[in-house]
Amino acid sequence: MRKTAAKLLAIAAIATSVATVAAGTAVADPSTLPTLPAAQDIVGVGSDTTQSVLNGLSVGYNAALAAAGNTTSPRLYSWDATGSSPITTKTGATSIARPNGSGAGITALGANTSATVDFARSSRAPQTGDLTTDLFVALAKDAVSWAAKNGGNAPADLTTAQLKGIYECTITNWQQISPSLANATIKPFLPQTSSGTRTFFLKTIGSGTPVVPGACVTSGTQENQGSDPALNDINAVVPYSVAHYVGQVYYGQGSGSDVQGPLTVRSVNTIAPVDTVNKTIASGFASTTYGRVVYNVVRSADWNAGDAHATALKAIFGVGGFICTNGGAGSTIVKNYGFLALPNGACGSTIHI
Repeated sequence: MRKTAAKLLAIAAIATSVATVAAGTAVADPSTLPTLPAAQDIVGVGSDTTQSVLNGLSVGYNAALAAAGNTTSPRLYSWDATGSSPITTKTGATSIARPNGSGAGITALGANTSATVDFARSSRAPQTGDLTTDLFVALAKDAVSWAAKNGGNAPADLTTAQLKGIYECTITNWQQISPSLANATIKPFLPQTSSGTRTFFLKTIGSGTPVVPGACVTSGTQENQGSDPALNDINAVVPYSVAHYVGQVYYGQGSGSDVQGPLTVRSVNTIAPVDTVNKTIASGFASTTYGRVVYNVVRSADWNAGDAHATALKAIFGVGGFICTNGGAGSTIVKNYGFLALPNGACGSTIHI
């Protein structure tokens, strides 16, 4: 089946010529393909936050293989968090409910074999309850801030303590934050419970102890989608991936419902999340507790098998692989979807519970 890892890494140089095209193309998930991915292909599910960048990486990686005349190595595919369900992920796979969010993707990875799912996209780190046999492979740097309707009642900045109060429902009116703000009820929203962004945000505003949302919080919005009509409210507040927002606003990576809509991301503790000059996550914000690494999760047994499947996984996700080659096509695609590339040696590194 397959070429050596060295051969696949050499392909990354060829892929540089297609990186710009891949990074600027809105990509649908495999349900739109004329045929399903092949049984040996590397197929993933899970996080909404990283679905777009994985779609872009899929285009870039597969184009690199084609440019090299490689017709045998496994291709890379990634199923979006939302869409028709159930899905048959690849040829010969068992149909599964489409996983929406990091937690659902990780659960699907654990409940199936590589005949159905090879990796799970995750916007959170390992946590208690995850399988000890999973490896979280570092992909890129993101950050999570909060967003509100442009021109609405929310201020430009909130502190961590104020965000905690809003989501615990001890702060319910804007005038509790400042008398200069509107006398109006705050409407906090959260993504659905399988969301890695939700998990990360609640833990961060709780300074390491996850906040338990109060009764005033509405759960279930699709994360990073300002198109949700419920968020088109002058009093709405919702967590938002800064990288996803940057990709939507500056790099045309949003389409359909996956757009920022009327929302703008706001500062926390007076630190702005977006560098509007360089069109990226602000480095100062990324270095706070609101910065996070996003991952692709694989089975340890698959990663360490020493076979063709392991070689393909590492050639895509590993240190020195397509995504992590500094200055290569994968690294360029990551940046063009709003994420910050990780340093050499950090991208592709693995952790587990």
